[in-house]
Amino acid sequence: MPDPDEGFARLWDAHYDDVLGYALRRTDHETARDVAAETFLIAWRRRDDVPADRPFPWLLHVARNVLANEARGDRRRGRLRGRLRGDRATAEPVADIATGLTEGGRIITALRRLSPRDREVLQLIGWEELDPRDAAIVAGCSAKAFSVRLHRARKRLAAVLAELDAEDRPAPVPSLQRSV
Repeated sequence: MPDPDEGFARLWDAHYDDVLGYALRRTDHETARDVAAETFLIAWRRRDDVPADRPFPWLLHVARNVLANEARGDRRRGRLRGRLRGDRATAEPVADIATGLTEGGRIITALRRLSPRDREVLQLIGWEELDPRDAAIVAGCSAKAFSVRLHRARKRLAAVLAELDAEDRPAPVPSLQRSV
């Protein structure tokens, strides 16, 4: 009979850094480490549910859920702090327009303007380099549904990038020539 500790150690060795990287691209370093640790704690508790042939998408799906729980907790704590201070609403952080000066900043700015769902779909393909089938597992949907989401997210990203390009173009300067 295989040793469950040995199998888990192999799972950890093979995927911890990638799960941590996934979390780091979505949150701060300290939270990312907590997310990775929680993901593997869940994997340990649910060892029998981890698919032997494709464990990485399953782990990312778990990490995605852990991140979502963390975000919900942060929002609840923020609302509570606001109520304790007497604030009516808390403002969303404003994107730094200066980051749009470089291509990487331009993409980040564009991604920030998309819905969280569109961002996640594009990041699973672009950042995590998953194929649509594995990304669908992470997103918790069928491969066909994921492909539709990906197509739509790419179209929306292209539209946002076009908007950013239009915002960056300088206004036309009127001609100083005199007509005779």
